[in-house]
Amino acid sequence: MASKSLKVDNRNFDISYEIVNPSGKKDIIFLHGWGSNKDIMKNVFAPFLKDFRHIYIDLPGFGKSPNSIELTTNDYVKITDEFLKLLNSTKDVIAGHSYGGKVSTLLNPKNLVLLSSAGILEEKELSVKLKIKSAKFFNALGLGKITKKFRSEDVNKMNEGMYATFKNVVNEDFTSNFANYKNNALIFWGEKDTATSLESGKKISSLIDNSTFISYDGDHYFFAKNAKDICERIENGIL
Repeated sequence: MASKSLKVDNRNFDISYEIVNPSGKKDIIFLHGWGSNKDIMKNVFAPFLKDFRHIYIDLPGFGKSPNSIELTTNDYVKITDEFLKLLNSTKDVIAGHSYGGKVSTLLNPKNLVLLSSAGILEEKELSVKLKIKSAKFFNALGLGKITKKFRSEDVNKMNEGMYATFKNVVNEDFTSNFANYKNNALIFWGEKDTATSLESGKKISSLIDNSTFISYDGDHYFFAKNAKDICERIENGIL
């Protein structure tokens, strides 16, 4: 594991990363989902794709990359892009899981790999809608501390900068962003995914002209049990 410091828009970031197969002829960059980290991706994919230099990154605010300031998805794109320049990365393939799929798409790689990507707005459950309405009501009254009671346990563990970041990115509609991606895309999905539905995956595939869609029996982390097949398809399907 290593770390690099960089400055983006006059803000300093320390990015934790790990490289596997440093002599690989092409690069594949792995971006984890919200609340996750590079180790989850590395533990799954490191044994495969031997001809690639694997770059595993902890996005700011996750894993061992600290962050306490408010960010947007575009900020994450800028930070990741500047970081990859430090590694002289050719961005041959970028694979993004969940939230990492949104960042990966905006990085516009030669080959995009989406693993149950976020970015398609889905209907929220009634209980979630009621929590959101209650939180907005108390915020409007200047009672922001009360809204913490409506946050999930995972969200409550965030510092205020990351909570503000979460609010910025959680309900983004990436329909036009997917449609604007014009390079090669491989889209993999879990058929029992309840975080990003199978229908969302099919919609993303319909939006990206040059895309291939493959689904597996599994949930949001379906790729953990299907990594070998996914990697073989990546090797055979990249440009």
